[in-house]
Amino acid sequence: MEQTLLNIGFGSTVVADRVVAIVSPHSAPMKRLKDEAREEKRLIDATHGRRTRSIIIMDSNHIVLSAIQAETISQRFSTLKEQP
Repeated sequence: MEQTLLNIGFGSTVVADRVVAIVSPHSAPMKRLKDEAREEKRLIDATHGRRTRSIIIMDSNHIVLSAIQAETISQRFSTLKEQP
């Protein structure tokens, strides 16, 4: 069983089949989601010290932060899903 990896920037990847949502981090509910995940030790920071530009919600309830725009990651995700 081969898992497809989604590039989320700076050499970091997540398993594409486990992604539930890719969202922008600028709304108050998303900031709250990030803070709650940090408190509960479910936050994975893949920004490498850069500004958070997208939040990836995984089916394991983990929250992944990326420094790549949500639109860019969504395009990469769509491209992966189109491949056989």
